Amino acid sequence: MSEAVPHLSRSMQGRVVFITGAASGIGEASAHVFAREGARVALSDLDGAGAQAVASAIRAEGGDAKAYALDVTDPAAIKVVIEQAAGDFGGIDCLVNNAGAARLTALDAPEFDDVWQWQLDVLLTAHQRTLRAALPFLRRSDAARVVNIASTEALGATARNSAYVAAKHGVAGFTKAMAVDLGKEGITVNAICPGPVLTGLTRKIPENDRATFAHRRTALRRYGMPVELAHMILSLCLPAASFVTGAVIPVDGGLTARNA
Repeated sequence: MSEAVPHLSRSMQGRVVFITGAASGIGEASAHVFAREGARVALSDLDGAGAQAVASAIRAEGGDAKAYALDVTDPAAIKVVIEQAAGDFGGIDCLVNNAGAARLTALDAPEFDDVWQWQLDVLLTAHQRTLRAALPFLRRSDAARVVNIASTEALGATARNSAYVAAKHGVAGFTKAMAVDLGKEGITVNAICPGPVLTGLTRKIPENDRATFAHRRTALRRYGMPVELAHMILSLCLPAASFVTGAVIPVDGGLTARNA
């Protein structure tokens, strides 16, 4: 190897990755992708049984995974679970803030305030609480990585979705702020912005409607698969991804690039 081109590791072997919202969708796919690359994965989800099922499937494939029930709106529970996972695995190298939920509501709806607070709690406040709880362990890693899951709603907006949109814009801002604050310690903090992805939630949309939306809005003319998002998350967590921080990256099939 030329001295001018030093070796940077692309191996996740033995790295410990903590993932929220890991019982389904992008979180589940990410858990499998990391495990297949040799990482040890700590899976958390409000659906504790679902997280256990994912962990069992990973172990059946020869991977190393443990599951934890976690309500990310409970700050005390976040601290307990992060510390338990760090104890079980001997540390945390990567944090993937993926837990999410969505609910459309109009500004003048009686339930708007409740929906607003709930969305901020799940989608934004939980990110900072989880990062703060994991920070002592990330600081002990020689390649600490944080990936926050935002949305293309962090880059624009759709109707009747203001709480979600505001929270996801907040995730983008929080990501940049933490990249600046933690950069001097070598901890990278990035976000991805998924576009239309086939998850349990979007599969409830009639197939014809999904196809029409994808054809009209995305460059690739299709919905993405959770595993495709998982590979971008993996890329940002590689030890070699040491000069990427504060990035907010669309992973949307070209939705934000397409004008018409």
